[in-house]
Amino acid sequence: MVAYNIYFFNRQGTCLYYYEWHRPKSVRQGAGTSADDQKMMFGLFFSLKTFAAAMDPRQDNKSLGAPLRIGEACTFHSFCTNNYKLHFLESPSGLKIVLNTGPDAGDLRDHLNYIYGAIYVECVLKNPAYTPGRPFSCELFTARLHHYIRSLGL
Repeated sequence: MVAYNIYFFNRQGTCLYYYEWHRPKSVRQGAGTSADDQKMMFGLFFSLKTFAAAMDPRQDNKSLGAPLRIGEACTFHSFCTNNYKLHFLESPSGLKIVLNTGPDAGDLRDHLNYIYGAIYVECVLKNPAYTPGRPFSCELFTARLHHYIRSLGL
């Protein structure tokens, strides 16, 4: 298995953190710029989340494009193509984590929850120098994230 990249987005769609371990196709060959790549990624999972909620057979109110409250609507956790698997987690605070791996990766929901609670919260949110909702660069966070991803065999 391989981990390609990870994104952290706030509620408004701003990419707070991005790291790339292995990306066979550069951003310039795809989206063009890192900012465009981040916008396309946010748009992709936003659309999938909205679509999943609209197709939920248990909900009476099925309005495609309607605002969704965190935790109230049906959501997706991952999707897989023949080349990669996208794993998605939305925290109660609205932070969104996207991890792209090889297609052979299993269910990583518990691992994304660990990254959020034990790494992001501990290293970033509890840092008194951090302004919530703003992009961040934290060596301790990056080191712990790399160590954890390596421990998973990704």
